[in-house]
Amino acid sequence: MSDASEFFDIEFRHVVKRYGAVPAVNGLNFKVRRGAFHSFLGSSGCGKTTTLRMIAGFEQPSEGEVLLAGRSVAGVPAHQRPVNMVFQSYALFPHLSVAENIAYGLRYHQPRPDRAGQRRLADEALEMVRLSGFGQRKPHELSGGQQQRVALARALVNKPTVLLLDEPLAALDRKLRKEMQSELLRLQREVGITFVLVTHDQEEALSMSDSISVMQDGQILQSASPEQLYETPASRYVADFIGESNLFDGTVRRIEDGRVLLETTHGLQLASPQTPTGPALKACEPGCIAVRPELIAIGAGAEALPREISLPGQVVDRIYLGNLTEYRVRTEPFGIVCVRVPRHGQHERSAFEHGSPVRIGWDQASGLAMSL
Repeated sequence: MSDASEFFDIEFRHVVKRYGAVPAVNGLNFKVRRGAFHSFLGSSGCGKTTTLRMIAGFEQPSEGEVLLAGRSVAGVPAHQRPVNMVFQSYALFPHLSVAENIAYGLRYHQPRPDRAGQRRLADEALEMVRLSGFGQRKPHELSGGQQQRVALARALVNKPTVLLLDEPLAALDRKLRKEMQSELLRLQREVGITFVLVTHDQEEALSMSDSISVMQDGQILQSASPEQLYETPASRYVADFIGESNLFDGTVRRIEDGRVLLETTHGLQLASPQTPTGPALKACEPGCIAVRPELIAIGAGAEALPREISLPGQVVDRIYLGNLTEYRVRTEPFGIVCVRVPRHGQHERSAFEHGSPVRIGWDQASGLAMSL
C-alpha cells in the first residue's frame, strides 16, 4: 500500500516561525494535494508570505517540519528544493535576452544541458506561455503581461514539483490581470504541477483556486474549496473576508433543531442554521449571523415583502456594478445593510434612487450563525 504522503506535494506539521519573540507563523498544519492550485489568502502581515518562503527554502521554521513530495526539507537550501518562485517584481535580468533569462536556471542543472539544449528548452517554455518568437527581445521591450509570462516560463523550464506565486499579478491593470489569471489556469492544467499562490485579492483566489487557506495572525482560520468558504465560512472573519456579508452581532439565547436563536444589541431576534465548519456556539456567548447581500430582497417602502425578516429603511447609496446594482440601505436596528440585485429590465424600471424609502427582507434560512 502506498504512503498517503505520496498524494501531497506540500505538508506542514506544527510549523512555527519566529522573528525574535514574535511568531509570524504560529502552529501551521496543512497539506496541499499533488497537482492542485492552492492559495493563501489574507491581509498584510497575516503570515502568508512567510509560509511561502518556508516552502521555497528562503526561511527555515523555528519549530515543526516542512515536507515536499513526502520528504522533509529541513535544512535543505532553496536551490536544492524541487520548487521555483515567480515574484511580484518579475526579477528579470535587464541585460539578458528573453531566451537567456529563461535558460538562466538551466546552467545549474545536473547534468547541465548544452547550449543547444538550453535554447530548445527555452523555446519550448516560450511556446508554453504563448510567446514564441520573442526569445531575442530584451525585457524592456515587452509589456507588463509579457514580462510576467517570461517570469513564468523561466520558472516552468526547470520542471519544478511546486510552482510558488508571490502576488505575481499585483502590478498589472485589472483587464490584464484577468487575462493572466486565465493563462495561469491554462498553464496549471497543461503542466499538471502544484501551484501555490499568495494573494490578498479575494476575487483572484476565488476564481483560480482548487483550495484556499484563509490566514490571520500567523494561523489558518479555514482551508476549503472556494465554494465552501463562500457558502459555509467558519467564522465572522472568514465571512467578512470572503466576498461581502451583512454581519449581525449579538448574544446566543438558545440552540434548537440546528438553529441558533441570537438576540441583537437592539433586541431583535434572529434564528438561522449554524455553520457546519466552525466551532459550536453555546447559549449566553457572543455570536454572529451573516447574510449575503444577494440573498436580501428589496422593494418600495409601501410594499409588503414575503420574507420572515422585513424592515423599513432608506437608500443611502446606489452603486452600479455592471450585472448588479448594489444598494446600501440604512435601517434602524442594523445600521447600513448591503443589498445586491441582478440588473434586468423589470428591476431597472423600478430602481431606487438615493434617499428613497424602501423595505428589505430575507428568510431566516438565508443567514448563517457563527462565532466571532
